[in-house]
Amino acid sequence: MSANTSGWRPEMTPGKADAPTTTGNKALMLEEPLIFEIGSTRTTGVDFADGDVHHDRLGGLTRKAPIGLPGLSEPETVRHYTRLSRQNYAIDLGLFPLGSCTMKHNPRLNEKMARLPGFADIHPLQPVDTVQGALGVINELAMWLIKLTGMAGVAMTPKAGAHGELCGMLCIKAALAARGEGGRKVVLVPESAHGTNPATAAVAGFTVEDIPATADGRVDLAALEARLGPDVAGIMITNPNTCGLFERDLKKISDAVHAAGGYVYCDGANFNAIVGKVRAGDLGIDAMHINLHKTFSTPHGGGGPGSGPVVLSAALSAFGPLPYTARTADGYVHLVEEGDADAFSAEHYDGAVTCLGRMTAFHGQMGMFTRALTYILSHGADGLRQVAEDAVLNANYVLRGLADVLDAPFAGSGPCMHEALFSDEGFADGFSTLDVAKGLIDEGFHPMTVYFPLVVHGAMLVEPTETESKAALDQFIAALRSVAQRARAGDASLKTAPHFAPRARLDETLAARRPMLVWKEPGAD
Repeated sequence: MSANTSGWRPEMTPGKADAPTTTGNKALMLEEPLIFEIGSTRTTGVDFADGDVHHDRLGGLTRKAPIGLPGLSEPETVRHYTRLSRQNYAIDLGLFPLGSCTMKHNPRLNEKMARLPGFADIHPLQPVDTVQGALGVINELAMWLIKLTGMAGVAMTPKAGAHGELCGMLCIKAALAARGEGGRKVVLVPESAHGTNPATAAVAGFTVEDIPATADGRVDLAALEARLGPDVAGIMITNPNTCGLFERDLKKISDAVHAAGGYVYCDGANFNAIVGKVRAGDLGIDAMHINLHKTFSTPHGGGGPGSGPVVLSAALSAFGPLPYTARTADGYVHLVEEGDADAFSAEHYDGAVTCLGRMTAFHGQMGMFTRALTYILSHGADGLRQVAEDAVLNANYVLRGLADVLDAPFAGSGPCMHEALFSDEGFADGFSTLDVAKGLIDEGFHPMTVYFPLVVHGAMLVEPTETESKAALDQFIAALRSVAQRARAGDASLKTAPHFAPRARLDETLAARRPMLVWKEPGAD
């Protein structure tokens, strides 16, 4: 059959990205307008007869202006949001190269346990006798975190990583005040630390000073020791650090800070790389938050809910926040609040007294606690050790699989930990990390973390996590290799990627400076 009789046209060649369709749809890639553009704000999805209402019970709160919502039927509404959901990338669709920061596989067993009525349908103000199971979960998880880190105590209530950082720094501040050294106001923060660390120190009332990194991406121990003095409250250090490297001198750093009268705060967001392998207490750390979503698989994508328990050394555990759980010899789990904290602590914990007060209204994130404990118990101590080993193995597999097409600035510093760091060195003139990230979208992957850490120009930080198989890693490596080779060769089409996503590349600067957050009907002022 000829092209003329079949209706075929050259622009309809299979595989041609810009082939037009009447609807704007491209097979299963459905075009979706705004919900306001589907319906009309002057109609509703249900017909009501005009009523003759002389009296109402709204107390003078009757609407005086149109509600301004689109009038859609139920099928139209459901279809709209279902079509939008098809445009989201998800961990259930493929590998997330930005890894456990926000997107890590959440085992379905965890979700099932968190939805049990005894955990999901309770209230924080219920009598303690009626929630012994839930309090038992919090207490058992607390014991696991203490054992895994080799610390003396733990604060369970902080609700996210940065919240945990604030908790730890306030504990340090309280401890300094208790020994009459509240004048120590300087917190040292290495270049390789997480970006929230200096912000948290500042919020807690400290002055922040940077400590440089060495050429191999680790803390400059000599520079640190030279800065220590009577005005230094402590250090906030990330280990493994943001360059994906283990701080080999951390015990020496801790000893030096302690000798100078300060405390050591460790950002434990990367604990998933060392869980079961290294204990924070053995490294001289005084406080460390643990992101349950990164190490113990509780969901955190889309900004929450987070959970950031803080483990504390013997020097700081007396200053942790309320409330906390305590299991007595009879097996009963107590919830220690303000009214009974001093008496309970003196009776059961050698006189340890909480000085910090509260970090949050109630007990923390119950759903996250249940998921994290489920993950821990299903793995056991040996399984958690393998989690760290597999996370590190996968990251090094990615690092070595791309080292010939992407510059890896610290590849000579030894194996990386849970994440592999690359730079934009070697790209053709005019090509950037952003172009590679956009090109990766066309390959069916969410981009990796870009332009962070700041110590590497055009940084690309890849964290595959421990749950990805070799086959999944091979596919990702092949995709990123192809995009990197295009950037090195100066492929002009990469500058306008993505081509196959629901939307093309945005003017991100303009979008940030002039965001359109409110829909206005065409023709309206």
